[in-house]
Amino acid sequence: MSQIRITKSFGFETGHALYGHDGLCKNIHGHSYKLFVTVIGTPINELNHAKNGMVIDFKDLKTIIKSEIVDLFDHAMVMNNNSPHSELAAVLSKQEHKVIRVDYQPTSENMVIDFANRIASKLPSHIKLFKVRLNETATAYAEWYASDQE
Repeated sequence: MSQIRITKSFGFETGHALYGHDGLCKNIHGHSYKLFVTVIGTPINELNHAKNGMVIDFKDLKTIIKSEIVDLFDHAMVMNNNSPHSELAAVLSKQEHKVIRVDYQPTSENMVIDFANRIASKLPSHIKLFKVRLNETATAYAEWYASDQE
């Protein structure tokens, strides 16, 4: 049976600031992120199986991505816990803002790695993560490919 790739897209709003950056991104700002998740697998070939013909039900993939990424990051401020921004994160959290503290500079590059790890750990064993693309803007994005990790 053939290996098939399927992709689902998601949108969410997230703020961040890049500590030590030499441009405008050192300031707190936000993006309308677009996330594209591609998985690969063999379609189920069992006539009486509820998911017959599917690699994974798009609804099931959506459930994973929403719980691991979208519901967490949507309308949140992502702050590097290893920088002075951790102090700002504490203040914002105390004021009941949604803050995600990460142990990396919250660039699209690092976020796409984080997202790939979160997603891969939740996929059924017969399905593999193929690619994750994170658009920060309409013209700028970072991509993670499983084949590049080997």
